[in-house]
Amino acid sequence: MSDFFNPGPHANSTDPGGHKANHDVNEQKLHKEGPQGLWRQISDLLIAVGVIALIIVVIMWIV
Repeated sequence: MSDFFNPGPHANSTDPGGHKANHDVNEQKLHKEGPQGLWRQISDLLIAVGVIALIIVVIMWIV
């Protein structure tokens, strides 16, 4: 994981071939899956709320 003091391997990449390959992979992923939109964010939010609700129910059942 990169941070401010250790920017990681992508900080000073001077390899134009590597940059183009990364761009091509990201472009193919975008064409295949589409952009992350509102519906994906809503579904992620509903999943998170469901997991939190399940944890609360289990804790209330135990106590």
